[in-house]
Amino acid sequence: MKLATLRDGTRDGTLLVVSKDLKRALKADHIAPTLQAALDDWSYTAPLLAQLSADLDADQPARAFDFDPAQCMAPLPRAPQLVDGSAYLVHAELIMASRKQKLPDNLNSRPLMYQGCSAPLLGPCEDIAAASEAQGIDLEIEVAVMTGDLALGADREEAKQAIRLVLLMNDISLRKLVTADLAAGFGFLHSKPPSSFSPVAVTPDELGEAWDGKRLRGPVRAFINGELLGEPDAGEDMQFDFPQLVMHAAKTRPLPAGTIVGSGTVSNRDRKRGAGCLFERRAEEILAEGKAKTPFLKFGDRVRIEMKDASGRSIFGAIEQTVVEAK
Repeated sequence: MKLATLRDGTRDGTLLVVSKDLKRALKADHIAPTLQAALDDWSYTAPLLAQLSADLDADQPARAFDFDPAQCMAPLPRAPQLVDGSAYLVHAELIMASRKQKLPDNLNSRPLMYQGCSAPLLGPCEDIAAASEAQGIDLEIEVAVMTGDLALGADREEAKQAIRLVLLMNDISLRKLVTADLAAGFGFLHSKPPSSFSPVAVTPDELGEAWDGKRLRGPVRAFINGELLGEPDAGEDMQFDFPQLVMHAAKTRPLPAGTIVGSGTVSNRDRKRGAGCLFERRAEEILAEGKAKTPFLKFGDRVRIEMKDASGRSIFGAIEQTVVEAK
């Protein structure tokens, strides 16, 4: 099934079930008022939501309405926790090579991960607001999962079973602020503003062969002002799969239902597939020509991130945002 959150003037919106083709929707607030409420009682709500989804796809009930991503919040507008990994080592290798830095010795055995901004989270059509273009505004193609409750120290199989939903994420980064953040010794803060998410979150069973319980396979495409930046395959070159990432996040803390775990920038060793972020494009230019030419995002730029299935249908809907000056 596909789930979304309708903007209704409240902080957490109203839970929707969305048709497979993303054309129609039904309010599901008689089952759970919000997605967080549904995740908190998943064993009860999931079968009811699945039946509502089947009804919607089978006979288009009279109470169904046209689905409009522009009216959606993030599927989970406020998450209990958001952690973001770095599962595609080629991304780290490329960036560090452009800086002439040595790769950490444990990069192949332990995923990098940071604690991100979990509230507010941006809807698919909300603006990317920044105080200045000089902050180095960047997009990052990511896949993310939402979990159910998971105990501290959970093992890999428990982490796998805790994955409830899959969605796309734009991990917005302010590249020019990263150095100051890391120099303080406490990790990312100002350089990682709120991320944005696809209109719908999808249960793993909805993904068919594209989901093997560990990875989502298929290209994720990013466009800037209509021009393709990259279309890396999310299932290739993923050093750490989602059960590993979720397990790593739970190493010293329980994960409450609604925890979001991001994959890090989707990136492939086949560079013909393009870049997963502007930082990668610039790193390629530095390695090839000695300096970066591609600018970071400017006010007025339009970003689109989307993934389609084998038949060409959008799986999660598109993230479509405009970069604006914060007021």
